Amino acid sequence: MTYLQLVNSVLRRLREDEVSTVGQTSYSKLVGEFINDAKRTVEDTWDWSALRSTLTVTTTPDVFNYNLTGSQDRIKVLDVVNDTSDWFMEYRAAHWMTAAYLIETPPLGAPQFYSWNGIDTNGDSAVDVYPAPNGVYNLYFNVVLRTADLEEDTDKMFIPSSPVIQLATALGARERGETGGTSAAELFALAGRTLSDAVALDAAKHPEETIWTTV
Repeated sequence: MTYLQLVNSVLRRLREDEVSTVGQTSYSKLVGEFINDAKRTVEDTWDWSALRSTLTVTTTPDVFNYNLTGSQDRIKVLDVVNDTSDWFMEYRAAHWMTAAYLIETPPLGAPQFYSWNGIDTNGDSAVDVYPAPNGVYNLYFNVVLRTADLEEDTDKMFIPSSPVIQLATALGARERGETGGTSAAELFALAGRTLSDAVALDAAKHPEETIWTTV
């Protein structure tokens, strides 16, 4: 659904007139804020299939720090693959990476390990790899890429819309104090049930991620 469609869906539930643009009235702007608040909450609840993506890094010889273009700072890594060498890369803590590069004499070779190292000027996550590449390697970062706030009327949201709409409606009802018969507490409960159902449906695509095993 688009940003405008989401806002109008909430406005109808709050018994308000629909708008032709999100910024049409001060109240539609407020509902737009509730939509983004709800979207962030729902996105953070589960690793949604719609948010899963692959970011590619092509290494340069002797360069060990790279920016994941488009990642911003709300990603979750599922796995990292050195596709050129045909192996999964392993995470190492920043302390380990610091020791490897600043205390020891780092070798050159095919990257086997990675570690996060802040963000760049565009807000994208930066990553160190070890050893420093001795050539060109294609590294695939399979991630959950949570999205930026919706801004334009035509901006689209790809996660399930129902829990976002229900939660935004509950936020609006709490702010206003009434919705004509349904309390804010009831609306929050409905939003919670809707979110649980949506997570259960999407989790069925990744059953291995909901099974806990002992080591």
